[in-house]
Amino acid sequence: MPSSSFEGPVIDRLVAANQRYAAEFTDPGMDARPVLKVAVVACMDARLDLHAALGLELGDCHTIRNAGGVVTDDVIRSLTISQRALGTRAVVLIHHTGCGLLNLTEDFRHELELEVGQRPSWAVESFRDADQDVRQSMERVRTSPFLLHTGDVRGFVFDVTTGLLREIDPANGPES
Repeated sequence: MPSSSFEGPVIDRLVAANQRYAAEFTDPGMDARPVLKVAVVACMDARLDLHAALGLELGDCHTIRNAGGVVTDDVIRSLTISQRALGTRAVVLIHHTGCGLLNLTEDFRHELELEVGQRPSWAVESFRDADQDVRQSMERVRTSPFLLHTGDVRGFVFDVTTGLLREIDPANGPES
C-alpha cells in the first residue's frame, strides 16, 4: 500500500508529488487518440487500478469513471466524443464486488434534499445486483443512437479480493 511521510493537507501532498513528477517529465509525444481504440468505463472505487489490472500503458485507452461505473447520460456523452472525435471502436464496462452503490437506494436523494433543501437532479443509479447492472449498462451503450460503434461492447465484474475479471453474458439476465 502506498505511503508517504508528507504530513500536510492531502491536496498539498498531491501538488508536491506533481512537482516531483514534472521535474522528470518528458513529453511522450502522444496523440489524444487511444492506441488500442478502446474506452473503459469503470467505477471510481480507489481499489481498482485499471491500467495494472488490464495490462494497459499510458495512451492505450480512454478511461471514464464514475460511482458504480454506471452508463449514465454523461458517460454516453464521453463515449460519443471518444468514438466520433477520437477514434475508439470498443467499449469495456467494469463494475466490481463490494461496490458502495450496492448499499445505497434512491432514498439517498431524498435524504440530501432534507439536508440541503434541494433535491439533486441526478439519479443515484444504485443497484442490488452488479451482474444485472452490467447487463443494463451494456444495453444502454448498444442502444444509444449517438454511438457509432456498438458491436464490440463487453462487460465484467472485477473481484476486489482476487483481482480477476468475470465476464458478464448479456443474454443471461433475469428475463432469460
